[in-house]
Amino acid sequence: MLLLLHEIARYCVIMHEVAVTEVSPSDLSKPLLVLIAGPYLSGTNGDPQKIAHNRERLESYALPIYERGHLPMVGEWLALPIIHAAGGRSTNDAAFQAYQYPVAHRLMECCDAVLRIPGESRGADLDVGRARALGLPVYTDVRELPLRGKLCGPLHAQG
Repeated sequence: MLLLLHEIARYCVIMHEVAVTEVSPSDLSKPLLVLIAGPYLSGTNGDPQKIAHNRERLESYALPIYERGHLPMVGEWLALPIIHAAGGRSTNDAAFQAYQYPVAHRLMECCDAVLRIPGESRGADLDVGRARALGLPVYTDVRELPLRGKLCGPLHAQG
């Protein structure tokens, strides 16, 4: 019973946050470009399967961000093609080291906000620090992002 009450209270807090953060289209005329920052290499010891799992976890936040009316971005979506074009094939090679963080650093200048997801990550912490230095908002829960109009996407379609 106590667990149920806790969940009901948590739901009420979340719904209040959603109501408070709803922004009218006139206040938010364009979608925010939201960088999803979290573990990519952290905790993997270079294991490709663990890295892929971390990337999938980052990408799992893309749809909820989109459904709030914004555009999600994962730094690796931009960095990896550049790294591969430079001859990089491993997270330990020189091309990876030369481009991974500089691409993220440059990308941050194009973003409007950062969503910092849970998990230890030096790179994500650097992203958060850079975002704050640029005056960008840093969110820790996708529900904190301003709602741009109604929730959108096939799961929320009318009819």
